[in-house]
Amino acid sequence: QVQLVESGGGLVQAGGSLRLSCAASGSISSINAMGWYRQAPGKQRALVAGITRGSDTNYSDSVKGRFTISRDNAKNTVYLQMDSLKPEDTAVYYCYADSGFGPRYWGQGTQVTVSS
Repeated sequence: QVQLVESGGGLVQAGGSLRLSCAASGSISSINAMGWYRQAPGKQRALVAGITRGSDTNYSDSVKGRFTISRDNAKNTVYLQMDSLKPEDTAVYYCYADSGFGPRYWGQGTQVTVSS
């Protein structure tokens, strides 16, 4: 199995920045894609960004140009650099790791709150 531990969430003013980290441990050789979803209260969980082992990326239209996803395969860690944050970015952010065959693994979630 794979364990994912997130860090870096917090409270920030609009226009500010945060950097989320997600470190994977366990059966890390099975991991292919990693990335981030977010869920605001009363709303559906939505993909924010994903990245493959080869560092191909995809982003939600709502965060393109503001967020950057990256990964360090040697450290088994995925990052989400969030710049120019807006109040509508407020959500719980969940890291995922996808083996492509086995189960998808999820982090515990980290709260990001952007004030006006």
